Amino acid sequence: MKKSGKTSIIILLSLSLILILLNSVQTVNADEGGDEVYTLDESIREAFEKNWAVKEKEEKIEENGFVKKQAIAGFFPTLSTTYSYTRLGEKRTIKSPAFEGFPGGGGGAEIEIGSQNNYQWRGSITQPLFTGFALTSSLGLAKLGIDQSKMDLELEKLDLALMVKEAYFNILKSDKSVDVAKSAVESLESHLEVANNFYEVGMIPVNDLLKAEVELANAQHNFTKAQNAARLSRASFNTLLSRPINSIVEVEDILVYESEHPDLEEYLNMALKNRPEIKTLEINSMQIDQRIKLAKSEYYPEIALNYDYIKEGDTPGVSGSLFHEPSTWQAVIGVSWTFWDWGKTMNSVRQNKSLKKQLVQTRKILEDGIKLELQQAILGLQEAEKNIPTAEKAVDQAEENLRVSEERYKAQVTTSTEVLDAQTLLSQARTNYYNALYDHNLAKAGLLRAIGEY
Repeated sequence: MKKSGKTSIIILLSLSLILILLNSVQTVNADEGGDEVYTLDESIREAFEKNWAVKEKEEKIEENGFVKKQAIAGFFPTLSTTYSYTRLGEKRTIKSPAFEGFPGGGGGAEIEIGSQNNYQWRGSITQPLFTGFALTSSLGLAKLGIDQSKMDLELEKLDLALMVKEAYFNILKSDKSVDVAKSAVESLESHLEVANNFYEVGMIPVNDLLKAEVELANAQHNFTKAQNAARLSRASFNTLLSRPINSIVEVEDILVYESEHPDLEEYLNMALKNRPEIKTLEINSMQIDQRIKLAKSEYYPEIALNYDYIKEGDTPGVSGSLFHEPSTWQAVIGVSWTFWDWGKTMNSVRQNKSLKKQLVQTRKILEDGIKLELQQAILGLQEAEKNIPTAEKAVDQAEENLRVSEERYKAQVTTSTEVLDAQTLLSQARTNYYNALYDHNLAKAGLLRAIGEY
C-alpha cells in the first residue's frame, strides 16, 4: 500500500509538471505573436509605438524641454553662499603716537587693528537686469531646439513607415515565392512520376528521366531558399516593430491596386508644404537669427543687481568680534561692458550671417532632390501599374502552355524538355505578376514618402 501511494504521488507530480510546461509553452507562443495577422496600418501604428529609434527621438524632445527650462531659469535671481577662513601671517597692528594718557604712552606702542584668524559667511542674491538680449536669444534657441526635435521625430516616422511597408510587402513577396516554388515542386513531382512510368515501359530514354529528376531537385532547392527568404523577411519586420526576432507573424494580403494619376506640380507643392526636411531648414534659419542676436549682445553692457548678507568673526561661529561686525549687508548695481575685443564679436555676427546664406543654397539643393525623388516615384508607380495587366495575362498564357505541354507529353508527341521549359515559364510568370502587384504598392508608398505623408 505504501509503495502504491508513493507511485500515485509521483504520477500526480509528473502530470502537474507536464501541465505547467504546456502552459508555459502556450504562454510563450502567445507572447511571440501566435496566429496574429497584421494589417498594414496596424504594422505602422505598432512600429510608431515600439520602435527604438522613435523612442530615442521622443526622448530628444524631452531633453530639449529641459534645455528650455534652463534658459527660462536665467531670467530669475540666483542664490549662492560662501564660507571662508583667512589666517594672516602676523597680526595687523599700527604704531601709536606717544602722548600722555594713551595706553602705552610715552613711547609709540603697537596697537592691534585686526584678527589673525578671520572667518566669513556670505549669502548672495544676483539678479540680471540687462544682458544685451542674450537671455531672450537663448530662450528662443531653446524653443526652436524643441521644434527641431519634433521635426526629427516626424522624419524618423516617415522613414520608418516606408521601411515597415517595404518589410510588409517583402513578406507578401516571399510568401508568394514560397507558393510558386511549392507549386513548381508538386508539378515536377507529377511530371517525374509520368516520366518514370514511360521509362519503365521503354517509351523514353534515360536522359529524359534524368532531366526531370534534376529539375525537381533544383525546384526543391529553390523551395528551401524561398522558405528561408520568408523567414528572413519576417525577422526584418519584427526588428522594425521591436518584437522578438523569431516571433511568428502573418500579414494580411493585398492583391488589389488602385490606378493613380499623380500630377508632379501638385505633388511638389504638397512636398514643400509637408516635408519635415523643409520645415527643419526653416527652423535652422530662425535659429541662426537668434544666434546673430546672441552674438550682437556682446555689443551691449551687462547690468546686474547683487545683494550680499555677510557675517564675520574670529571664530568659526562668525558671531562678530572686536574687529568684525556680527552682520552687515550691501546692495550693488554693477555695469560690465567690453567695448573692444579686436573684432571678435563682429566676426561672430558675420559668421552666422554667412551660415544663413548657406541655408538658402541648401534649400535649393533639397528642393531639386525632392523634385527628382517625386519624378522617380511617379515613374515607378506608372511602370508598376502598366506591368500588372501584362503580367496577369502572361500567367494565364503560361498556365495554358504548361497544360498543353503536359498533354502533348502524355501523348508522346513532345519531349520532357518542353514540359520543363513550360514549368519554368509559369513559375517566372507568376513571380513577375506578384512582384508587379506588390511593386505598385511599394511605388505608392515611395510616392507618399516623397510628399511627406505616411
